[in-house]
Amino acid sequence: MNGDWLLRGRDGRLSVYQVSGEAVLCRAERGPGGPWSAPRKVGGEQRLHPVLAVGQGTDGYAHLVSWRPTAKGESGLVHSTHFRPHLAALDWHPIGHPHKKGDRTGTPAVAVDAQGRAHVFVPDAEGGVSLLAQKTKGGWEPWRHLKGSEVRDDLTAVTGESGLVELYAAVPGGILHWRQQEPGAEPVLQETLQAPVRPGTLYALATSADRTTVFYTDTGGDLCAWRPGSEPAVLLPAAGHGPVSAVRCELDGHDCTLLAQRSSSGRVAFAAYPTELESAGAWWTESGPRLPLDARVSLAADEDGRVVAATLSPSTGQLLLTRRKDEPGLALEAWQPV
Repeated sequence: MNGDWLLRGRDGRLSVYQVSGEAVLCRAERGPGGPWSAPRKVGGEQRLHPVLAVGQGTDGYAHLVSWRPTAKGESGLVHSTHFRPHLAALDWHPIGHPHKKGDRTGTPAVAVDAQGRAHVFVPDAEGGVSLLAQKTKGGWEPWRHLKGSEVRDDLTAVTGESGLVELYAAVPGGILHWRQQEPGAEPVLQETLQAPVRPGTLYALATSADRTTVFYTDTGGDLCAWRPGSEPAVLLPAAGHGPVSAVRCELDGHDCTLLAQRSSSGRVAFAAYPTELESAGAWWTESGPRLPLDARVSLAADEDGRVVAATLSPSTGQLLLTRRKDEPGLALEAWQPV
Protein backbone atom coordinates (compact mmCIF):
# COMPACT_ATOMS: atom_id res chain seq x y z
CA MET A 1 0.00 0.00 0.00
CA ASN A 2 1.15 3.53 -0.79
CA GLY A 3 -0.91 6.47 0.45
CA ASP A 4 -3.77 6.77 2.91
CA TRP A 5 -6.08 3.77 2.75
CA LEU A 6 -8.63 5.14 5.25
CA LEU A 7 -10.60 7.91 3.47
CA ARG A 8 -13.68 10.05 4.03
CA GLY A 9 -15.80 10.35 0.90
CA ARG A 10 -17.67 13.45 -0.22
CA ASP A 11 -20.83 12.01 1.36
CA GLY A 12 -19.14 11.79 4.78
CA ARG A 13 -18.79 8.01 4.78
CA LEU A 14 -15.49 6.40 5.67
CA SER A 15 -13.99 3.69 3.51
CA VAL A 16 -10.91 1.48 3.59
CA TYR A 17 -8.96 -0.15 0.76
CA GLN A 18 -6.86 -3.27 1.00
CA VAL A 19 -4.96 -5.63 -1.28
CA SER A 20 -6.27 -9.17 -1.16
CA GLY A 21 -4.54 -11.72 -3.36
CA GLU A 22 -4.95 -10.59 -6.98
CA ALA A 23 -7.64 -8.01 -6.19
CA VAL A 24 -8.31 -4.80 -4.29
CA LEU A 25 -11.15 -4.77 -1.78
CA CYS A 26 -13.13 -1.87 -0.34
CA ARG A 27 -15.26 -1.62 2.79
CA ALA A 28 -17.39 1.44 3.56
CA GLU A 29 -19.77 2.80 6.15
CA ARG A 30 -23.40 2.34 5.17
CA GLY A 31 -23.93 5.83 6.55
CA PRO A 32 -21.67 8.30 8.36
CA GLY A 33 -20.78 6.74 11.70
CA GLY A 34 -22.94 3.71 10.94
CA PRO A 35 -22.32 -0.01 10.34
CA TRP A 36 -19.92 -1.13 7.64
CA SER A 37 -20.52 -3.06 4.45
CA ALA A 38 -18.85 -6.37 3.69
CA PRO A 39 -15.64 -6.23 1.62
CA ARG A 40 -16.26 -5.96 -2.12
CA LYS A 41 -13.95 -6.13 -5.11
CA VAL A 42 -12.88 -2.85 -6.72
CA GLY A 43 -12.68 -2.31 -10.47
CA GLY A 44 -14.11 -5.53 -11.85
CA GLU A 45 -12.42 -8.86 -12.43
CA GLN A 46 -9.02 -7.60 -13.61
CA ARG A 47 -6.19 -9.69 -12.13
CA LEU A 48 -3.68 -7.48 -10.29
CA HIS A 49 -0.28 -7.70 -8.72
CA PRO A 50 -0.37 -7.26 -4.92
CA VAL A 51 0.31 -3.52 -4.94
CA LEU A 52 -1.93 -0.48 -4.52
CA ALA A 53 -1.47 3.28 -4.46
CA VAL A 54 -4.30 5.57 -3.34
CA GLY A 55 -4.79 9.32 -3.69
CA GLN A 56 -7.77 11.57 -2.97
CA GLY A 57 -8.77 14.97 -4.30
CA THR A 58 -10.62 17.79 -2.56
CA ASP A 59 -13.73 16.54 -4.40
CA GLY A 60 -13.54 13.39 -2.25
CA TYR A 61 -12.95 11.07 -5.20
CA ALA A 62 -10.45 8.26 -4.60
CA HIS A 63 -7.94 7.42 -7.34
CA LEU A 64 -6.50 3.90 -7.23
CA VAL A 65 -3.48 2.64 -9.17
CA SER A 66 -2.03 -0.85 -9.41
CA TRP A 67 0.05 -3.05 -11.70
CA ARG A 68 -1.51 -5.85 -13.76
CA PRO A 69 0.24 -8.71 -15.58
CA THR A 70 0.03 -8.25 -19.36
CA ALA A 71 2.35 -10.93 -20.77
CA LYS A 72 5.02 -13.25 -19.45
CA GLY A 73 7.51 -11.06 -17.59
CA GLU A 74 5.60 -7.87 -18.45
CA SER A 75 3.13 -5.65 -16.61
CA GLY A 76 1.20 -2.42 -17.07
CA LEU A 77 -0.33 0.15 -14.77
CA VAL A 78 -4.10 0.41 -14.29
CA HIS A 79 -6.23 3.19 -12.77
CA SER A 80 -9.71 3.31 -11.24
CA THR A 81 -11.78 6.15 -9.79
CA HIS A 82 -14.12 5.64 -6.85
CA PHE A 83 -16.58 8.53 -6.69
CA ARG A 84 -18.52 7.52 -3.56
CA PRO A 85 -17.70 4.78 -1.04
CA HIS A 86 -21.13 3.09 -1.24
CA LEU A 87 -21.08 2.96 -5.06
CA ALA A 88 -19.05 0.65 -7.28
CA ALA A 89 -15.73 2.02 -8.49
CA LEU A 90 -15.00 2.37 -12.19
CA ASP A 91 -13.43 -0.63 -13.91
CA TRP A 92 -9.65 -0.75 -14.02
CA HIS A 93 -8.39 1.19 -17.04
CA PRO A 94 -4.94 0.48 -18.52
CA ILE A 95 -2.69 3.56 -18.43
CA GLY A 96 0.52 2.08 -19.79
CA HIS A 97 4.12 1.67 -18.74
CA PRO A 98 6.83 4.33 -18.28
CA HIS A 99 8.97 2.51 -20.89
CA LYS A 100 6.03 1.44 -23.11
CA LYS A 101 6.47 -2.17 -22.01
CA GLY A 102 8.41 -4.27 -19.54
CA ASP A 103 8.04 -5.61 -16.03
CA ARG A 104 7.04 -3.63 -12.95
CA THR A 105 9.47 -0.80 -12.20
CA GLY A 106 8.38 -0.02 -8.63
CA THR A 107 5.51 0.93 -6.36
CA PRO A 108 3.49 3.90 -7.68
CA ALA A 109 2.34 6.95 -5.72
CA VAL A 110 -0.72 9.10 -6.48
CA ALA A 111 -1.64 12.71 -5.76
CA VAL A 112 -4.66 14.66 -7.05
CA ASP A 113 -4.39 18.36 -7.86
CA ALA A 114 -6.94 21.11 -7.17
CA GLN A 115 -8.57 20.48 -10.57
CA GLY A 116 -9.19 16.81 -9.72
CA ARG A 117 -6.46 15.46 -12.01
CA ALA A 118 -4.64 12.36 -10.79
CA HIS A 119 -0.83 12.41 -10.98
CA VAL A 120 0.72 8.94 -11.02
CA PHE A 121 4.40 8.71 -10.11
CA VAL A 122 6.43 5.53 -10.45
CA PRO A 123 10.14 4.70 -10.20
CA ASP A 124 11.50 3.92 -13.63
CA ALA A 125 14.07 1.44 -14.87
CA GLU A 126 16.71 4.18 -15.16
CA GLY A 127 16.70 4.99 -11.45
CA GLY A 128 14.59 8.12 -11.81
CA VAL A 129 10.87 8.86 -11.56
CA SER A 130 8.26 8.94 -14.33
CA LEU A 131 4.95 10.80 -14.21
CA LEU A 132 1.61 10.22 -15.91
CA ALA A 133 -0.98 12.97 -15.35
CA GLN A 134 -4.65 13.16 -16.28
CA LYS A 135 -5.88 15.79 -18.70
CA THR A 136 -8.48 18.29 -17.55
CA LYS A 137 -11.15 16.98 -19.93
CA GLY A 138 -10.37 13.29 -19.73
CA GLY A 139 -7.58 11.05 -20.94
CA TRP A 140 -3.93 11.19 -20.00
CA GLU A 141 -0.95 13.33 -20.91
CA PRO A 142 2.16 11.62 -22.35
CA TRP A 143 4.60 10.08 -19.89
CA ARG A 144 7.09 12.58 -18.48
CA HIS A 145 10.47 11.44 -17.21
CA LEU A 146 11.48 13.55 -14.24
CA LYS A 147 15.04 14.06 -13.15
CA GLY A 148 16.54 12.04 -10.31
CA SER A 149 18.84 9.08 -9.84
CA GLU A 150 19.16 6.10 -7.51
CA VAL A 151 15.51 6.43 -6.53
CA ARG A 152 14.42 3.62 -4.25
CA ASP A 153 11.03 1.96 -4.38
CA ASP A 154 9.95 4.55 -1.80
CA LEU A 155 7.82 7.46 -3.06
CA THR A 156 5.26 9.62 -1.28
CA ALA A 157 3.13 12.13 -3.18
CA VAL A 158 1.13 14.97 -1.61
CA THR A 159 -1.00 17.91 -2.72
CA GLY A 160 -0.38 21.16 -0.88
CA GLU A 161 -3.10 23.52 0.27
CA SER A 162 -2.21 25.52 -2.85
CA GLY A 163 -3.45 22.62 -4.98
CA LEU A 164 0.03 22.01 -6.36
CA VAL A 165 1.41 18.48 -6.41
CA GLU A 166 4.67 17.54 -4.69
CA LEU A 167 6.71 14.34 -4.57
CA TYR A 168 9.32 13.03 -2.16
CA ALA A 169 11.57 10.06 -2.94
CA ALA A 170 14.17 8.29 -0.84
CA VAL A 171 17.64 7.82 -2.33
CA PRO A 172 20.81 6.46 -0.73
CA GLY A 173 21.78 9.05 1.86
CA GLY A 174 18.85 11.40 1.42
CA ILE A 175 15.48 12.54 0.07
CA LEU A 176 14.63 14.21 -3.27
CA HIS A 177 11.82 16.76 -3.53
CA TRP A 178 9.83 17.75 -6.64
CA ARG A 179 7.18 20.49 -6.77
CA GLN A 180 4.89 21.99 -9.39
CA GLN A 181 5.42 25.68 -10.07
CA GLU A 182 1.87 26.16 -11.38
CA PRO A 183 -1.23 24.00 -11.99
CA GLY A 184 -0.66 21.42 -14.70
CA ALA A 185 3.08 22.03 -14.87
CA GLU A 186 5.67 19.28 -14.70
CA PRO A 187 6.97 18.96 -11.13
CA VAL A 188 10.53 20.26 -10.85
CA LEU A 189 13.28 18.67 -8.80
CA GLN A 190 14.00 21.47 -6.36
CA GLU A 191 16.01 20.23 -3.43
CA THR A 192 17.90 17.25 -2.04
CA LEU A 193 18.15 16.58 1.67
CA GLN A 194 21.30 14.81 2.78
CA ALA A 195 20.13 12.55 5.59
CA PRO A 196 20.45 8.89 6.65
CA VAL A 197 16.90 7.76 5.81
CA ARG A 198 15.55 4.35 6.76
CA PRO A 199 13.87 2.86 3.63
CA GLY A 200 10.10 2.56 3.62
CA THR A 201 9.39 5.31 6.15
CA LEU A 202 8.39 8.39 4.12
CA TYR A 203 5.02 10.08 4.71
CA ALA A 204 4.10 13.58 3.48
CA LEU A 205 1.41 15.97 4.75
CA ALA A 206 0.27 19.47 3.79
CA THR A 207 0.99 21.55 6.89
CA SER A 208 0.47 25.21 5.87
CA ALA A 209 -0.70 27.36 2.96
CA ASP A 210 2.50 26.93 0.97
CA ARG A 211 4.44 24.14 2.65
CA THR A 212 4.35 20.38 3.06
CA THR A 213 6.22 18.30 5.61
CA VAL A 214 7.72 14.88 5.03
CA PHE A 215 8.19 12.56 8.00
CA TYR A 216 10.83 9.85 7.96
CA THR A 217 12.81 7.65 10.32
CA ASP A 218 16.58 8.00 10.20
CA THR A 219 18.95 5.08 10.48
CA GLY A 220 19.50 5.90 14.15
CA GLY A 221 15.81 5.28 14.87
CA ASP A 222 14.64 8.88 15.29
CA LEU A 223 11.44 10.16 13.69
CA CYS A 224 12.27 13.36 11.80
CA ALA A 225 10.30 16.06 9.98
CA TRP A 226 11.58 18.07 7.01
CA ARG A 227 10.12 21.00 5.11
CA PRO A 228 12.06 21.96 1.98
CA GLY A 229 13.95 25.20 2.46
CA SER A 230 14.75 24.42 6.10
CA GLU A 231 16.74 21.96 8.15
CA PRO A 232 15.17 18.67 9.28
CA ALA A 233 14.02 18.43 12.89
CA VAL A 234 14.13 15.40 15.17
CA LEU A 235 10.72 14.89 16.76
CA LEU A 236 11.19 11.85 18.99
CA PRO A 237 12.40 8.26 18.76
CA ALA A 238 10.25 6.27 16.33
CA ALA A 239 7.74 4.02 18.06
CA GLY A 240 8.28 1.21 15.54
CA HIS A 241 9.87 0.32 12.22
CA GLY A 242 7.24 1.19 9.62
CA PRO A 243 6.03 4.56 8.34
CA VAL A 244 3.85 6.88 10.38
CA SER A 245 0.43 8.11 9.38
CA ALA A 246 -0.38 11.76 10.05
CA VAL A 247 -3.39 14.08 10.03
CA ARG A 248 -4.02 17.74 10.87
CA CYS A 249 -6.63 18.23 13.56
CA GLU A 250 -7.75 20.70 16.21
CA LEU A 251 -6.84 19.75 19.76
CA ASP A 252 -8.08 22.05 22.52
CA GLY A 253 -8.29 24.94 20.07
CA HIS A 254 -4.84 24.45 18.54
CA ASP A 255 -3.88 23.35 15.01
CA CYS A 256 -1.99 20.14 15.69
CA THR A 257 -0.43 17.32 13.73
CA LEU A 258 -1.31 13.88 15.02
CA LEU A 259 1.02 10.98 14.27
CA ALA A 260 0.29 7.26 14.59
CA GLN A 261 2.57 4.25 14.18
CA ARG A 262 2.56 0.57 15.05
CA SER A 263 4.94 0.43 17.99
CA SER A 264 7.58 -2.19 18.68
CA SER A 265 5.29 -3.57 21.40
CA GLY A 266 2.65 -4.24 18.73
CA ARG A 267 0.15 -1.59 19.85
CA VAL A 268 -0.70 1.71 18.11
CA ALA A 269 1.28 4.69 19.39
CA PHE A 270 -0.02 8.26 19.05
CA ALA A 271 1.85 11.56 19.35
CA ALA A 272 0.63 15.12 18.73
CA TYR A 273 2.33 18.51 18.54
CA PRO A 274 1.50 22.04 17.27
CA THR A 275 1.69 21.92 13.48
CA GLU A 276 5.14 22.93 12.13
CA LEU A 277 6.39 23.54 15.68
CA GLU A 278 8.55 20.47 16.15
CA SER A 279 10.58 22.26 18.82
CA ALA A 280 7.54 21.98 21.14
CA GLY A 281 8.28 18.28 21.43
CA ALA A 282 6.02 15.23 21.37
CA TRP A 283 5.70 11.91 23.15
CA TRP A 284 4.07 8.59 22.36
CA THR A 285 0.96 7.20 24.05
CA GLU A 286 0.05 3.61 23.20
CA SER A 287 -3.51 2.41 22.65
CA GLY A 288 -5.46 -0.69 21.71
CA PRO A 289 -4.54 -4.38 21.52
CA ARG A 290 -1.32 -5.91 20.27
CA LEU A 291 -1.38 -6.24 16.49
CA PRO A 292 0.23 -8.60 13.95
CA LEU A 293 3.64 -7.62 12.60
CA ASP A 294 2.20 -6.61 9.22
CA ALA A 295 -0.54 -4.36 10.67
CA ARG A 296 -0.63 -0.83 9.27
CA VAL A 297 -2.20 2.31 10.71
CA SER A 298 -4.10 5.08 8.93
CA LEU A 299 -5.68 8.31 10.19
CA ALA A 300 -8.55 10.42 8.87
CA ALA A 301 -11.22 12.83 10.10
CA ASP A 302 -14.92 11.98 9.95
CA GLU A 303 -17.67 14.33 8.80
CA ASP A 304 -17.78 15.91 12.27
CA GLY A 305 -14.04 16.57 12.22
CA ARG A 306 -13.29 13.86 14.79
CA VAL A 307 -10.06 11.94 14.30
CA VAL A 308 -10.54 8.32 13.29
CA ALA A 309 -7.77 5.73 13.45
CA ALA A 310 -7.83 2.34 11.74
CA THR A 311 -5.50 -0.64 11.74
CA LEU A 312 -5.48 -3.33 9.09
CA SER A 313 -3.52 -6.57 8.97
CA PRO A 314 -3.12 -8.07 5.47
CA SER A 315 -2.33 -11.51 6.90
CA THR A 316 -5.49 -11.74 9.00
CA GLY A 317 -7.77 -9.23 7.25
CA GLN A 318 -8.64 -7.81 10.67
CA LEU A 319 -9.82 -4.19 10.61
CA LEU A 320 -10.02 -2.26 13.89
CA LEU A 321 -11.34 1.27 14.33
CA THR A 322 -11.42 3.95 17.01
CA ARG A 323 -12.58 7.58 17.20
CA ARG A 324 -11.58 10.48 19.34
CA LYS A 325 -14.02 11.11 22.18
CA ASP A 326 -15.91 14.41 22.31
CA GLU A 327 -13.90 15.75 25.22
CA PRO A 328 -10.67 17.72 25.76
CA GLY A 329 -7.34 16.10 24.95
CA LEU A 330 -6.84 13.03 22.82
CA ALA A 331 -9.01 10.47 24.57
CA LEU A 332 -10.07 7.64 22.25
CA GLU A 333 -13.03 5.31 22.27
CA ALA A 334 -12.42 1.59 22.69
CA TRP A 335 -11.08 -0.10 19.57
CA GLN A 336 -13.79 -2.01 17.73
CA PRO A 337 -13.52 -4.71 15.07
CA VAL A 338 -15.28 -3.85 11.80
